[in-house]
Amino acid sequence: MNKYILTEFLELENDSSLLTEDERTLNASGKELILAGRLQKADTKNGNGRIYPKKILQREVENYKKLVSEKRALGEIDHPESSVIELKNASHIVSFIEMRNDEVIGKLRILDTPAGRIAKDLIRGGVKLGVSSRGLGSTKEQNGETIVQDDFQLICFDLVSEPSTTGAFLFKEHKNHNIFTKSDRIYRALNDILMEGD
Repeated sequence: MNKYILTEFLELENDSSLLTEDERTLNASGKELILAGRLQKADTKNGNGRIYPKKILQREVENYKKLVSEKRALGEIDHPESSVIELKNASHIVSFIEMRNDEVIGKLRILDTPAGRIAKDLIRGGVKLGVSSRGLGSTKEQNGETIVQDDFQLICFDLVSEPSTTGAFLFKEHKNHNIFTKSDRIYRALNDILMEGD
């Protein structure tokens, strides 16, 4: 089965109640810009007509926590047509992620990089940005629904501006792109084995 770049748009409803007092203070002082809210939702048809089963999103959130803990959970402005995160285009880093019921909740810290400064200027200028997951995987039609399959691998969360009706693109992925190190693949395999026991 062919894997594709799967991108999904959600309007970023910044939920400051998810921030700590220190994070709110940093935001208020202008020293940092930390956004928090829902990043993805399971078992619900999204604006692109795809459904992500909860079991798959739970597994990917657990895998993604390793990148968060290692401070490697970067994202970009807009969606590139690649599974590779370009460091020169990094605008933010995910500092926290977890599954709450059927929602993926997270915090994004905007970086002081050229792309990050663009994001800050847009946000502080009142532009409403969205958050969009980027991953590699395949889909299958089942009972008239497009279901994301078990081979899905979450790559990152990007900041985007497109409305949800036109904000998703499906790109055929080149087979030679692999963003995961050997250590990442072992970690993912162990998580798969552990989650099968649940």
